[in-house]
Amino acid sequence: MLRSLRNLLVLLLCVAARPALAQSGGELHLCLHGEPKTFNPILVDDEPSENIRYLTGGVLIRLNRQTQALEPGLATSWRVSKDGRSIIFHLRKGLHFSDGTAFTSEDVAYTMRLLMDPELHSPTGDAFRSSQGTIGIQTPSGEIVTITFPAPVAGLERLFDQVAILSAHSPQKEMAVLGPFYVSEYKAGSYVQLRKNPNYWKHDAQGRALPYLDGIRLDIQRNRDIELLRFRRGEIHLINGLDAEYFNRLQQEMPGVAHDAGAGLDGEFMWFNEAPAAPIPEYKKEWFRAAEFRRAISAAINRADLCRIVFSGYARPAYGPVSPANHFWFNAGLPAPKYDAAGALRLLAQAGFRFENGVLRDRAGNRVEFSLVTNSGNKLREQMATMVQQDLLQIGVKVNVVTLDFSSLIERMTRTFDYEACLLGLVNTDLDPNGQMTVWLSSAENHQWNPSQKTPATPWEAEVDRLMQEQAVAPRDKDRKKAFDRVQQIVYDRQPFIYLINKDALSAISPLVVGAAPTVLNPQASATVPSTVGRLSKQAGCPTRYIVGHRARRDSRPGRSKRLREEHAGPRDLAPVAPEGRHSSRGGAVQRRRSAAAERERVALTPGARH
Repeated sequence: MLRSLRNLLVLLLCVAARPALAQSGGELHLCLHGEPKTFNPILVDDEPSENIRYLTGGVLIRLNRQTQALEPGLATSWRVSKDGRSIIFHLRKGLHFSDGTAFTSEDVAYTMRLLMDPELHSPTGDAFRSSQGTIGIQTPSGEIVTITFPAPVAGLERLFDQVAILSAHSPQKEMAVLGPFYVSEYKAGSYVQLRKNPNYWKHDAQGRALPYLDGIRLDIQRNRDIELLRFRRGEIHLINGLDAEYFNRLQQEMPGVAHDAGAGLDGEFMWFNEAPAAPIPEYKKEWFRAAEFRRAISAAINRADLCRIVFSGYARPAYGPVSPANHFWFNAGLPAPKYDAAGALRLLAQAGFRFENGVLRDRAGNRVEFSLVTNSGNKLREQMATMVQQDLLQIGVKVNVVTLDFSSLIERMTRTFDYEACLLGLVNTDLDPNGQMTVWLSSAENHQWNPSQKTPATPWEAEVDRLMQEQAVAPRDKDRKKAFDRVQQIVYDRQPFIYLINKDALSAISPLVVGAAPTVLNPQASATVPSTVGRLSKQAGCPTRYIVGHRARRDSRPGRSKRLREEHAGPRDLAPVAPEGRHSSRGGAVQRRRSAAAERERVALTPGARH
């Protein structure tokens, strides 16, 4: 879920092109909200890299984001065995990678071996790991490949939507692709330029080669205020995950460009650092490891205020790891989240904490105080952190808000573990629970509060491991749901992640974009150009219009490993780690008593503002 979870949401654009009016060529302009950490699709674990993977990677099976049906990709057909352990693919003939290298079953075998290599720690590969053991791969011909897993994998065929096939023989390695575009240029901190793949295999109904666009320019722009200004000037054509405070403004200023697809699946949440290697005082680790402490902190946060003030009403209090918008997998038996500061103090008292003269102390007399880090430039998270700071002060807890650039934040989360609590968001890569394996398995890198455990640190984590593995091999959805409902209940009881809100799926689509149809299904609009779209349309008396399609992803899911940083140095390496972040120990930025309208007015739309 922290992968650029993600996980599945926010927004997708799908189109029906108008052949009679269409004209090939042109370039679509979008923004990435961070630096891509890798161009290797096997190692993708962040939003920008995932967007690029979607636009450049060819997959055996593609999930249609509008119908949720599986469609043939590089494979013309496939069949899953009755026991759910094997899948056989029949591949398209005569296909070539972007550099001209032929595509065969050897490339599929090569990709799957990399994906499942335990030393590589591929987040995408985690979803396939329902049991210990190695996979078997057979390639009886260049067009047939059979993959056998050590145990059944529930929803096996759906997982291949995330597996971009690599070339086993190209000297360009992962830069040789089978998708509609390839990376032609990358300037760190500035942009990623994609060009049309001349060897892409798809054609439209009239036999014309796809994609229609010549290219896509993905500008790296973390500042969402600047992104909005550029959208209003017509310099970019789509905005992913439109901030709530701008939604109504755009509706008033530019009728028809702001779209609300309804309640989304992504969540914002916080957690405490329980990693044994964390360089924080032992007495604080004892707090963070206590379920009563985490539950008390959760109860003391007013989620309704977060939705009303920070998100202008375009959000809902979060129940847990699954949004109610995920109708089948959501555990409807969970209690609704409730603000209860008095109940929080009762829980803390039961755990040995004392609330005296407005200050909370532990048994040893230590004041309860911790730092809460989030990514700088994200205005909504900064506001959320400030409101959490204010709420917890009511139960005597002092919170120091620290904002870090995203690269520094990942450094602390995945390498140094030098933080106490963190506030970030999740993007679900799939509606199916298998898409969350990388979060809930105690051995996974995105088990963020205590990642990469050799053995489960607690009995409840061991139970979650067992349940996630059980649901991953259960033949019936009824049995899978029963197991995953129990996982959600455990997470609600233990609060390893303190889920705060689920945002609505808001987007902005330029009037120059024709035929866009937003939906809450992930991915979002920033990578909304599948192979069947990206067409320019000339209409009498009208400017050139872009016709685009679906996909992208929203949220800053951290969680890449040291291996990723070391293996992808050079032009794709991370930005330098900042030595320190901005600190705040006072809650003056957001005043709880202000009305939602007044709060929206306070957040002015200024060109130089940080997001």
